[in-house]
Amino acid sequence: MSISARRVRAVFGKDLREFRRNRSILVGMAIVPLIFSIQPFVSVFTLQSDASGSLSQEHVLLYMLGIPALVPSLVAAYSVVGERQQGTLEPVLTTPIRAEELLLGKALATFLPAVAVAYAVYGLFLIAVELFAVDSVASALIRPSDLLAQLLFTPLLAGWSIWLAIVISTRSSDIRVAQQLALIASLPSVAVVVLIAVNVIEPSPAIAVTAAVALLLLNFLGWKTASTAFDRETLITNTRT
Repeated sequence: MSISARRVRAVFGKDLREFRRNRSILVGMAIVPLIFSIQPFVSVFTLQSDASGSLSQEHVLLYMLGIPALVPSLVAAYSVVGERQQGTLEPVLTTPIRAEELLLGKALATFLPAVAVAYAVYGLFLIAVELFAVDSVASALIRPSDLLAQLLFTPLLAGWSIWLAIVISTRSSDIRVAQQLALIASLPSVAVVVLIAVNVIEPSPAIAVTAAVALLLLNFLGWKTASTAFDRETLITNTRT
């Protein structure tokens, strides 16, 4: 069966409006990027030119891949259980919309803002490096391979984080519990990012390609798993009670 783009767009627009009205979600999307920006900004404003040698052995900018690994989980964890608690999910579930369409619309409503935030923070950091960092530190920090990794893996990590959180959200009855579990589920991705950033795992083209293919597959499997876990009758019953 084909996916209805019209139905996906309708869910996307509805969820996007709901997220904009939810202050706790907006605060969460601001705090996480701030946390993951601290270490790179310290590198920009405090390191001297003699630190460029040690920086060249690390991939400091890759710390910022923690943003797309964590920010979407806070929002996506709200997507199903939040509507259940507000009583707005049942009217949607009684429509002919398929689970795959509903969840794809919800995922996109989280994906686009999260990726936009991640890219915006990254862009601001690059501007700060160019304006304020010592030249040798700037050249050690900004490398083409790291820039490419940031562009490529930001959407892939965001998508995987979203599907993990949506699966948790469909099985949860409390928003805070869902968000906490979603954050915990995203920590392995953050751990791998940190290990690569500090060169414990040495990045290479082969590792990058393997990781990209694996994340693409995980994103697809995550969508299918979330759709399978989405039990319409159970959700309607639980919403009524």
